[in-house]
Amino acid sequence: KWLQTSELPKEIYLHLARYVPKIYCLGPNLNPKSEDLLAQLALLAPLDFYLCGEDPAVGLTKLKQANKPSHLCGHVFKVGEPTYSCRECAADPTCVLCMGCFLGSVHKDHRYRMTTSGGGGFCDCGDTEAWKKGPYCQKHEPNISDASEEDPLANLSDDLIARAYNIFSVMLKYAVDMLTWEKEQELPPGLEPPEREDTYYCMLFNDEVHTYEQVIYTLQKAVNCTQKEAVSFATTVDRDGRKSVRYGDFQFCEQAKTVIVRNTGRQSKPLKVQVMHSSVVAHQCFGLKVLAWLGHVIGYSDGLRRVLCQVGLQNGPEGENSSLVDTLMLCDSKLWKGARNVYHQLLMSSLLMDLKYKKLFAIQFAKSYERLQSDFVKDDHDREYSVTDLSVQIFTVPSLARMLITEENLMATIIRTFVDHLRHRDPQGRFQFERYTAQQAFKFRRVQSLIGDLKYVLISRPTEWSDKLREKFLEGFDAFLDLMKCMQGMDPVVRQVGQHIEMEPEWEAAFTLQMKLTHIISMMQEWCANDERVLIEAYKKCLDALQHCHGGFTDGEQPITLSMCGHSVDTIRYCVSQEKVSIHLPVSRLLAGLHVLLSKTEVVYRLPEQLPLSELSPPMLIEHPLRCLVLCAQVHAGMWRRNGFSLVNQIYYYHNVKCRVEMFDKDLMMLQAGASTMDPNHFLMIVLSRFELYHIFSTADYGKRYGRENANKDTIQQNNTLIEEMLHLIMMVIGERFTPGIGQVQPCDEVKREIVHQLCIRPMSHSELVKALPEDENKETGMEKVIDAVASFKKPGVTGRGLYELRPECAKEFNLYFYHYSRADQSKAEEAQRKLKRQHGEDTALPPPALPPFCPLFASLVNLLQSDVFLAILGTVLQWALEPGGGYWSESMLQRVLHLIGMALLEERHQLESSSEDNDVTFSFTLKISRPGAPSSSPSVLAMLETLQSAPHLEVHKDMIRWILRTFSSIKKIRERSAMSPVSDTGAQTVEETVRDKDKAERKRKAEIARLRREKIMAQMSEMQRHFIDENKELFQQSLEDLEASTSTALEHSPSSPDAALLSVGPRRTRVSEKRQVVTCILCQEEQDIRADGRAMVLAAFVQRSTVMSKNRRRVLQDPDTYDPLFMHPDLSFGTHTGSCGHIMHSHCWQRYFEAVQAKEQRRQQRLRVHTSYDVENGEFLCPLCECLSNTVIPLLPLPRGSSSMSEQPSLSQWLKTVCQQTKALHALRKKEDSAGDSGPDEGERMDETRLPEGFRPDQIPKNPYSGSIKEMLTTFGTATYKVGLKVHPNEQDPRVPIMCWGSCAYTIQSIERLLHDEEKPLFGSLPCRQDDCLRSLTRFGAACWTVSSLPVVQNHFTRLLAALVPDEQVENSPGLLDVDMFHLLVSLVLSYHTLHCHDSSGLSLDAAQLHLLHLVTMAHIVQILLTSVPGGEEEEEEEAAWFLYSVLGLHLGSGLRDAGSGWHLWRSVKSGIVPYLRAAALFFHHLNGVPPPAELQVLGHNQFELLCGYLSLPTNLLQLYHGNRDLLDPLLQGWCSHPAVRSGLQAGALLLSFPRESNQLIDLPDDYSSLINQASSFTCPKSGGDKSRAPTLCLVCGAMLCSQSYCCQTELEGEDVGACTAHTFTCGSGVGIFLRVRESQVLFLAGKTKGCFYPPPYLDDYGETDQGLRRGNPLHLCRERYRKIQRLWRQHSITEEIGHAQEANQTLVGIDWQHL
Repeated sequence: KWLQTSELPKEIYLHLARYVPKIYCLGPNLNPKSEDLLAQLALLAPLDFYLCGEDPAVGLTKLKQANKPSHLCGHVFKVGEPTYSCRECAADPTCVLCMGCFLGSVHKDHRYRMTTSGGGGFCDCGDTEAWKKGPYCQKHEPNISDASEEDPLANLSDDLIARAYNIFSVMLKYAVDMLTWEKEQELPPGLEPPEREDTYYCMLFNDEVHTYEQVIYTLQKAVNCTQKEAVSFATTVDRDGRKSVRYGDFQFCEQAKTVIVRNTGRQSKPLKVQVMHSSVVAHQCFGLKVLAWLGHVIGYSDGLRRVLCQVGLQNGPEGENSSLVDTLMLCDSKLWKGARNVYHQLLMSSLLMDLKYKKLFAIQFAKSYERLQSDFVKDDHDREYSVTDLSVQIFTVPSLARMLITEENLMATIIRTFVDHLRHRDPQGRFQFERYTAQQAFKFRRVQSLIGDLKYVLISRPTEWSDKLREKFLEGFDAFLDLMKCMQGMDPVVRQVGQHIEMEPEWEAAFTLQMKLTHIISMMQEWCANDERVLIEAYKKCLDALQHCHGGFTDGEQPITLSMCGHSVDTIRYCVSQEKVSIHLPVSRLLAGLHVLLSKTEVVYRLPEQLPLSELSPPMLIEHPLRCLVLCAQVHAGMWRRNGFSLVNQIYYYHNVKCRVEMFDKDLMMLQAGASTMDPNHFLMIVLSRFELYHIFSTADYGKRYGRENANKDTIQQNNTLIEEMLHLIMMVIGERFTPGIGQVQPCDEVKREIVHQLCIRPMSHSELVKALPEDENKETGMEKVIDAVASFKKPGVTGRGLYELRPECAKEFNLYFYHYSRADQSKAEEAQRKLKRQHGEDTALPPPALPPFCPLFASLVNLLQSDVFLAILGTVLQWALEPGGGYWSESMLQRVLHLIGMALLEERHQLESSSEDNDVTFSFTLKISRPGAPSSSPSVLAMLETLQSAPHLEVHKDMIRWILRTFSSIKKIRERSAMSPVSDTGAQTVEETVRDKDKAERKRKAEIARLRREKIMAQMSEMQRHFIDENKELFQQSLEDLEASTSTALEHSPSSPDAALLSVGPRRTRVSEKRQVVTCILCQEEQDIRADGRAMVLAAFVQRSTVMSKNRRRVLQDPDTYDPLFMHPDLSFGTHTGSCGHIMHSHCWQRYFEAVQAKEQRRQQRLRVHTSYDVENGEFLCPLCECLSNTVIPLLPLPRGSSSMSEQPSLSQWLKTVCQQTKALHALRKKEDSAGDSGPDEGERMDETRLPEGFRPDQIPKNPYSGSIKEMLTTFGTATYKVGLKVHPNEQDPRVPIMCWGSCAYTIQSIERLLHDEEKPLFGSLPCRQDDCLRSLTRFGAACWTVSSLPVVQNHFTRLLAALVPDEQVENSPGLLDVDMFHLLVSLVLSYHTLHCHDSSGLSLDAAQLHLLHLVTMAHIVQILLTSVPGGEEEEEEEAAWFLYSVLGLHLGSGLRDAGSGWHLWRSVKSGIVPYLRAAALFFHHLNGVPPPAELQVLGHNQFELLCGYLSLPTNLLQLYHGNRDLLDPLLQGWCSHPAVRSGLQAGALLLSFPRESNQLIDLPDDYSSLINQASSFTCPKSGGDKSRAPTLCLVCGAMLCSQSYCCQTELEGEDVGACTAHTFTCGSGVGIFLRVRESQVLFLAGKTKGCFYPPPYLDDYGETDQGLRRGNPLHLCRERYRKIQRLWRQHSITEEIGHAQEANQTLVGIDWQHL
C-alpha cells in the first residue's frame, strides 16, 4: 500500500499511531521480549518490505552480496573489552585495534599496550591516518583491483535509492521528534492515538549527584516497594538513564513524583521525575527501536549508509544548523542515558564510517562546538554519555584536525571556550581559585575535557604549512597566550612571620590546570619548532606578552646598586621573604622553551635580523624564575614553615616529574638564557641579592664577626642552607647542558642521563623507571630505545620483580648534584656510589662528570666559572673551612665548593685538549686560583686547598681534594707543554707526590694496628669459651648423651632383634618406650611434662571446613541440625581440616589470654567500630607468638599405654564373632535399661548372665585416666570441631561430636597425604614439624575423645560403623559399600573400638583389634576398587587371585559387573588404587602408636608399596586377606554386593569414582592475559538481562565467572546481603574462595563474610612485574611458578592464614566490606 501512496509520511504516521500504543507500554511491567517480537512483526517488517520492494529476507541478502566489504573495521567496543595500541606504529594513543584485528596484524610482535575499553570507541583497523605502518590486518587488507574510490551508490538501483531516501527521512524524523519531544501529555500532530486512555507512567531519570543508597531509600518510601525492587529500579535507572517506577492514572503517579522530589531535594537539586502519558512513552520506546533498526539496515550496504548520512545532514527548513543530526546534538544534554547511547551508536556506525560525510559532520560539530561544550558543562552526566565525547573520533584524525583549524578556527575556539568558563579573576585578570564553591569545582572538572580536545587537535604535527594554517595557528597561539597570561602569577604567596597561617589556601586547582596543560605547552612548542616563520612570530608574541605581564610590577620597587670585587650592577630592591611571590609563571617558561628552540633549530644563527634579541633585558627575564627558585631554597631552609602544607605541596609538585618539564626545568633554562647574555659578575651579584646573601659575601670579615656575636643558631642554619642552595643553582646553570639547544646533544642523551641517575640510587624495576621519567603526550618516555645501552636486566624469582642494574661503565657519568634529585635521592645515591667505589678499592671521591659542549647561543655561560665574584665566593667559603671552630659553614657547603672547582678544572682541561693553538683558550681558571685573594694578605684558593688536605676535621673530603690537586697539576703540565717558557711554580707537583706517599704510609700503619687488635680479641674470646666449658662440664656431658640417645633410638628399634622389621600395627607391633616429653609454654615460659594426669598443655589450632579434595561441589550441607556425618562419601564433598602453627601453651595460660582478648574486643566495640582481622565471637584469636589465625586448641596427650599381652590372639573370624556377641550383649543391655522403668521385674531376670561373652563386663565403668584440665580441653577441641564442621551452635552433649573429631582427623591426614604425593615428597620426614605435631595431637586426641562422651553413644556409633562391613540385623539402613570412604571408616572404627575394649578383661589386646579392623576395611576397599575399576598377559599368583575374587564378585552381582580384561589389569588397578589409602593408614598408625617409620619410607623410592604393606603388617599380596579367610568373607561379599545401593549404582552406570582419586587442581589459565579479558568482556551479568558486568571475577577453583561488587547479583546468605563471590565461596569452597578479578588483574582471597585480601596475580609482563589495575598495559603472560604457589596455598589450607597475616600487616584491608564483593 505504501509503495503506491504519494503521502508516505502521513500513511506511516497513521500506521504508527494505531499500533505503537497497542504494542508498547501496556502495563506496569514492561516486557521487552514480547514487545520486540510484536514490534518486529507489526511495525518494522513493513518498513523492511517497503525498503526492498520485495520479501526482506531476499532483498537484504542481495544487498549484502553486492556490497564490497569495507576496509575499515568499525567494530564498536563493549565495556571492558580488550583494546590494543601499538607503541611503535600508532599515530597517537587513541588509535586502537580490537582483539580480532590485532591478532591478524603485524603489531602483535611489536611493543604493544593492552587496555580495557570504557566502551564506545571503535576499532581503527584500516584507517591509514591512524597508523604509521601496518594499518590493515589480514581481514581488512584492501584488494589491489578496486584501488579507485568509487561512489558506493553506484551499485544500487535508482528506485531503491529513492525508496531508501523516503523511508529514512520519515523514520529518522519520527525518531528525532519523539526523542526530543518535551510535552509530557500529548503527541506530535499526526500521531494522536484513535482512543486516549488515562494511563500514565511516573518516570525517574538518572543523575550523577545522588547515590544508589539515596535513590533506593527514596523509592521505598515513594512507591512503597521492597528493598529488592528498589535496588532493581535503581540499577536500571543507572544503566538506561530512566525507568518508570509507577503505572496508573495521573493522580496516582503525580503523588509518587511529589514524594520523590520532596525527599531528594533537601541537600542538592532533586531527582528528575516526570509524569508521562503512556502513549508518549510508547512512541519514545519505538523511536529508540527505529534508530536501532536504521543502524542494522545500513550494515547491509555502504550505499544505504550514504543515503542515511545524506538524510541526517540535510539542512531543514530553518536553514543553518537545523539538520536532524544537529537537532539531536544540540538536545544531547536533555536526553536520557539510554537514548544518548542509541543515537551515538547510530552516528558512529553511519557518519563516522563514511569518509565523505565524516568530514561534513566534523564541520557541523566544530560549528556548534561552543554550544555543545556549554551544554556539557551544565549537564551532570559523565563525559562518555555526552556527544562531546565524539571529539576523540574526529579531532584525532590529522587531516580533519588541520582542516578544522584552518576552516573553523578550531584551536582558538577551544581555547576561548575554555577561558570563558573560568570566570573567577583577580583585579590583574589572573585566575582565582581561592574560594571555590562545590558547584564551581564541579564545573572546573568538566571544563578540563576541553583541554583533552585541544590535545587531540595538536597531537600530530603538520609536515607542510600553508599560509592559512600559519595564520590560524598563530591566532590559536594568541588565544593560548591569553590563557597563559591569566595564569602568570596566580595564587601568589606571602611569607608568614610570627604566627601560623589560619586557613590552608586552595592550591590544587591551579596545579591541576598546570598538569593538564603541561603536554599542551610542550606540543605548542613542538608545532612552533616545525616552521621557522611560526617560531619567530610566536617568539615575538610571547616576548610582548611577558613584557605586558611585567609592566605592572616594577613601579613600587626602588632601584639599588650592588658592587663587589670592583664590579657594580643596578637592580631593584626585592625580598622574596617579604613580598608576594608566585610559583606559576607559564609565560616566562614558554618563552624559555622557545628561546632554546631558536638555538636548537639554528634559526637564531641564520636569521638573527628578524629576532628582537637586542631588545631583551636579561635582568627582567630572569627576575621571576629566579624568585621562584629562591622561594624553593627558602622553603628548604625552613623559612616558610608557618605557611602550612599547601606551600610544601606546591614546591613538591614544582619539582615533581609530572610538572617539572614545564616548570622547574624551564625556570632553569630561563636563568641560563639570561646569564648567557649578561656579564657573569652582574648575574652572580643579582643571584646573591635575591638569595639575601649579598651582605655576607660583600663584607670581608663576616665570619669573624658572626663567630664573636654568636648569633641566633636558626639564622646561621638558614643562611648555611641558602648558601648551599645558591651554590647548587650555580652548578645547575653551568652544568645542565643535556637539553638539545643548550648543549650539543641528542634528545636520547637526556633520557639516558635520567636513567643513569635513577639507577645510581639503586637497581629499579621497569615501572619505577617509567614513573621517574617524564612522559610525552603519547605516554612514551623514550626509555626503551636507550635502556639497553646503560643497564642490564635481571629476571625475578617467584616473588619480587625484575630489576634493571646500571652497567659499570656508566658510573662515571654520575653527577652527585644532578638537578632532578630530591634531597633523599641525593644522599642515597651518594651512599651507593661511595660504597661501590670502596668495593672496587678506588678512592671515594665523586668528581663531577665530563660535560658536552654548549651550543653557541649559550657558550658564554662557562665564564661564570672564572668570574671575580665567583672566585670571591669560593675563597670566602674555603677561608671559613680553615677554621674548624666556626659554626657558620657546613660540610655540604664545602663539598659543593669543591665540586664547582672540579667543574671549572674539567672545563679548562676540555678547552685545552680541544684547542689547537694556545692563544684561543680564554679560560684560565688555574691561573686565577693560584693568585692570592683580593686583600693581598689572604692566601690563594690553591694554597687553601693544600692546607685543607691535611686538616684533621675534613677526613671525608680528603679524596676529593686530592683529586682536585691531581687534576690541577695535569692541567699545568698541558699548559707547560703548550707554552715552552717554564712557569715559576713547579713545586706543586712534587708537593703533591710527597703528600701522596705520606698518605700511603699512614694508611699502611693504621691497617697493621687494626690487624693486631683483632688477633688479640680473638685469642681472648677462645680462652673464655674454654673456661666456660670446663666450669659447666656436667651440662655439656648431659646434652651430648641426650644427643647420642636420640640418634640411637632412631637406629635400634626393638631391643630383642635389631634387624626386625618395623611394624606399626597388630599384636606383634614394635614397642616403643615412651620418652619423657617436656615442652615450654610460650606464654609463661615454664617447662612442663606431658602426662595424662598432669596439667594440660595445648596447641593453638585452626579448624575450617574444606572442599579442597572434593569431587562433587554440588552437594551442599542442607540442614546441619539433622545431618548425620557418620559415613563420609568417597567423593569427599566437604570435610573438616585442622591445622596448627605448632605453638604450645598451658591450658590455663591460654584461657587467661583468650579472656583478655574477649574483654579487649568488648571495649573496642564500645569505643570505635574498626574491624579486627579475627572474629572473637566465633572463638578466633591470633597465636600470641606468631600471630597466626587460630580458633581453638588441641590438647597434647602422651602415647596411650598398650597392654603387652603376648598370649595367643584370636583369628579374624573368631574376633569378629566375639565382637558381634559383645555388641549384641550391649544392645540387649540397653534395651533392658530402657524397658526396666515400665515393665515388670520378670523380663530382667530372663536375661541371665550366661549370654554375656566371657570376660566382658558392661556394667563396670572404666576409670578415666585424664586429669580435669585435660578433660576440659578435650571437650573444648571436640566442640570447636563440631561447631565449625557442621556450622551449628556448640553443644558438648551432641552425639555427633566424636564423629566430627574422627572425621577431621581422617580428612586432615588424607589432605596431607595428597599434598606430599603431588609435591613428590617422601611420606615421612618431609613434613614441617608444625604439621607433624598437629597430626600427632589430632590422632591421639581422637583416641582419647571417647572418654569425655557418653559411652553408650560411642558404642552405638561403633555398632553402626561395623554394620557397614558386617551386616547386623539390629541396624537399619546402613550405606552401600560404594557410598563409604574407607579411610574415614577405618579411622572411626579404630578410634571408637576403645569403648568396647574397656569392658573387656579377657586378655584381648587392642593391637589385635586394630589389625583385624585394618584387614577388614582393606578388604572392603579392594572390593570397592574392583567394582569401580575400568577394564584394561601372563598371570602371576597375585593376578590370578585378583581374577578369582573378581569372578566371585561377578557371581554375587550377576549381570551388574562389566567384563574384566585380564587379571593383570585388575591387579594393577587394585595396586594403584589402594596406595593412597595405605599411605594415609601408615601416617595414621604411625602417629597413633608412635612407631618410627623405616628409613626407606623417608626417601622417595620405587618399592613404596611393599614397604607400606610391611609397615602395616599386611601381606604384600593383599588378596591373601581374602584367600586366608574365605569362609568368613564369602558371606560378607555376598552381603556387600547384594546391597540395593551397590546394585543400582553399578547398573545406572552413574559417574563412579575411580581410585586413586585425582588430586584437584586450580583451573587452567590461558597463557596470554588478553584472552581472559576477552572472555570477561563477553560475560554478561546473569541477573540483569544481558547487561555487561562491571567487575567480572573468575573463580580459580571451579572456573565460574561471577558478577562481583554490584547490587544486581547480591543474594541473601544467613540473613545478610552478600555479593556474588562471597555467596559462591559458600557453595564452592565452603567459605574459602580464590578469585581472579579480571579487570583489575589481581587475585582475591576470601574467607567467610568478613575476611579477605588481595594477592598479586600470577600474570607478569616482560619486565617481571605484575600490573594490578592494568594501569601500564604491557602484555601479560602467565607465570607458572607463581600460579603453583597460589595452588599450594590452597592445597595446604593456608588461604585463611594468608588473609590473617595480610590484614594484620595492612590495616586498610580490614575496613573493606568483603562480603559485598
